[in-house]
Amino acid sequence: MTKTELKKYAELLILHGVNLQKKQMLVISAPINANPLVVELVKAAYKHGASNVEVEWESADVAKLGLKNKTLKELKNIPNWAIEQKKYFIERRIAYIGIISDDPDIFKSLKAEKVAAARRARSQAFDEYRSYMSSNKLRWCLAGYPEKSWAKKMFPDLKTNEAMKKQWEYIAKSVRLDSQDPIEEWNKHQQNLANRCKILNESEIVSFHYKNSLGTNFTVGMPEGYIFCGGAEYGELDGVPFTANMPTEEVFSCPDRNSANGRLVAAMPLSSNGKIIKDFYLDFKNGRIVDFGAKEGYDTLKSIIETDEGSHYLGEIALIGYNSPIRALNTLFYETLYDENASCHFAIGDCYPTCLKGGANMSEEELLSKGLNSSFEHVDFMVGTKDLSITAKTKDGKEMKIFENGDWVI
Repeated sequence: MTKTELKKYAELLILHGVNLQKKQMLVISAPINANPLVVELVKAAYKHGASNVEVEWESADVAKLGLKNKTLKELKNIPNWAIEQKKYFIERRIAYIGIISDDPDIFKSLKAEKVAAARRARSQAFDEYRSYMSSNKLRWCLAGYPEKSWAKKMFPDLKTNEAMKKQWEYIAKSVRLDSQDPIEEWNKHQQNLANRCKILNESEIVSFHYKNSLGTNFTVGMPEGYIFCGGAEYGELDGVPFTANMPTEEVFSCPDRNSANGRLVAAMPLSSNGKIIKDFYLDFKNGRIVDFGAKEGYDTLKSIIETDEGSHYLGEIALIGYNSPIRALNTLFYETLYDENASCHFAIGDCYPTCLKGGANMSEEELLSKGLNSSFEHVDFMVGTKDLSITAKTKDGKEMKIFENGDWVI
């Protein structure tokens, strides 16, 4: 990648990702190998009027050593200064950019119990911060950056340098960076997503039925007052538009947590916390996961589901056509940020409160009473296939075809 390309990427994330406002503080979380991009992000942030930019550096290798050598008790101990830091970020109404650039197999050799314990402890300690993000009270954006082990995972037949070059090419394509005017291309793309949201939101859908030859045969209901979102989102406290995920191809909402019935079969592997889960299924009854299985990564899947009571339920429903630009790359990224945008998916765990009318200002108890899920976990898994059909039932009892042969028909 060239310095010009990195500058272009940084401008896109600052102006269209978090849509940084003048005199606003920006927090960037990134692995140390992403330093070239972080430098350009900091430059772009100050150029566009940031009051302050703080970088939270991460190292997966250091994190792995901690997980390997610390006791379970120590892994659950989150220092007060870290909790206070997150409170400070909330008070400052920061914008947040998270850079993803890690080896998908980094924690493969570790015990799932330790990885799960550390994840659960951080989720609980930073619950308020997570809530501000999920309800869009803080504007945020996640994006990727090449990493050698990740690139080799994607392109095992290529030499490391060639694999990283191709990985960057695919990342750039996925965020429309290869176009002459990426921001204008994003404006057009987001308008298309908004048009589909409008149709779904005006149709008064009460349930969806999913079916394919992989074994998915599943029905899920929608809460009254649901909202399908897609493309640009809006800061709940300031109304400023932003793009939470780059890339994004999805139209998403929150299902009724008590209404899921049947089987969902994963169409793609899931990379979660440095471990891979393959060929898995989830069985639901009255919303709750009652059975599950996996040919690889069973213990990791089990640890996700058993995080808390809410992780036994669904928090997100997302619709993406099979022929999306990321699917057209015909490559598994082994990273949910990208793979979820190649396939219809659901998420185990927490909901996005903004997907319900008035939800952003409701308490957890109020959201639960409306049928929305709450959890310390939020893990997307892909179910879209070339032969997936999705049929909606509307409030007046009519059936409405949403997907046929894996793609949109509306």
